Amino acid sequence: MRKNIYAILVIATLLAKPLNATIWNVGPAQTYTMPSQVAPLVNNGDTVNIAAGIYNSNVCAWTDNNLLLRCVNGMAHLKSNGLSYGDKAIWVIQGNNTRVENIEFSLCTSTSLNGAGIRLEGQNLTVRNCYFHDNENGILCGVLTACKVTVEFTEFNLNGAGDGFSHNLYIGGIDTLIFRYNYSHHCKIGHELKSRAKVNYILYNRFGNEASGTASREIDLPNGGLSIIMGNQIQQGVNGTNSGIIGYGLEGLTSPAPHNFYLINNTIVNEKTAGTFVAIQNGTALYKGYNNIFAGTGTLLTGTTTVLDTLSNKKYTIAAAGFVNSATYNYHLLPTCSAVNSATAAGTASNGYVLTPTKEYLHPVNQINRTVQSILDIGAYEYISPTFIQEQKIIDALLYVTNETLIIKTSEAISCVKLYDISGKLILTEKTKQEIPVSTLVKGVYIVSIITENGNIINKKIVIY
Repeated sequence: MRKNIYAILVIATLLAKPLNATIWNVGPAQTYTMPSQVAPLVNNGDTVNIAAGIYNSNVCAWTDNNLLLRCVNGMAHLKSNGLSYGDKAIWVIQGNNTRVENIEFSLCTSTSLNGAGIRLEGQNLTVRNCYFHDNENGILCGVLTACKVTVEFTEFNLNGAGDGFSHNLYIGGIDTLIFRYNYSHHCKIGHELKSRAKVNYILYNRFGNEASGTASREIDLPNGGLSIIMGNQIQQGVNGTNSGIIGYGLEGLTSPAPHNFYLINNTIVNEKTAGTFVAIQNGTALYKGYNNIFAGTGTLLTGTTTVLDTLSNKKYTIAAAGFVNSATYNYHLLPTCSAVNSATAAGTASNGYVLTPTKEYLHPVNQINRTVQSILDIGAYEYISPTFIQEQKIIDALLYVTNETLIIKTSEAISCVKLYDISGKLILTEKTKQEIPVSTLVKGVYIVSIITENGNIINKKIVIY
């Protein structure tokens, strides 16, 4: 009997995995020069490697399951020039368990004003290190049961048809959204993020209209549900078209209970002369707001809740908030800021998720470990004294400076190296290079971000003397 059970398990494992998964190569020098040529040929479990470059007016649907669609030597730009597959999107993804990496989606329109970079119609999608801009929607999906969408290390910019009904990304009634390490900004009239997911994890992102953006809310969760917004930098500029910054349940608490909303360790800045930082639907079961910085003018909270649990939130004017440089949206803390060493432990959410931030957003579209030197600070960023050097290691990497050259050695081939100063300003970008001249840089602490050809990301801090 035991042998029979073992045989059944082996057969089930083999059936779950494609036995002859194929790698398809797309690019100007390949047999297939456009992604649409490969889309009808792939099978479950295949990988499509698209060479870096611009692919004009090319749209398609992906119908098979467990696909990996990626660029391996930079960024492949799908410039649709107003076209959309099925009057829906540049890519309509109908298969399940799809991964999309290192792809740029732009200029998609449709007759419904919903032309998206990606339209999801299958279950489960992961988008990593992509760029969506100048579409009518960045990512769009409707009601999909048993579906999880994960978006990370991705930028959304200038999406929206300008009608207020299209957004940088619009997630419909799925089970779970995980949105982390992203930069969503300058949506045209719509929201920087709108999600009707039953469960939302919105972690360590940067949202903002900045100086010229016309977006509505920065985050809109119109149907409630269990939602955790933690560790985000959220800014509303003077040209925003909605005086509210975050909305929860405002179209009705129609997601499955519990309607518990957690706002933990965010830095939220309102540059308008009035407005509301957080608006919740009357009858929300729980609003828990801990360790947030609210900077600027506006009402902190509107709406009534069954349980209201708020501690260690700070309200400042922008000028008095103790930011490094609010004019450049650098909301890291100065050592004199009263938010330093002032947080209160927020415990766990009702589903067991730990409400203690472990990461910080690193601009642009990246993250770094959050290291607490004493007591956790209030807000999205931890003040670190100049003598404290931290690093994050995902895979093996060795960095050292010799003869005014930064030497990088990794266990995987390098796709791209980016160097930032300590405020997050991008200093330089190099493709595939392992030796980078640093003789022109001033002395100080820098952050090296390495993206490997396998899609892994390494962040390290170095000191140049």
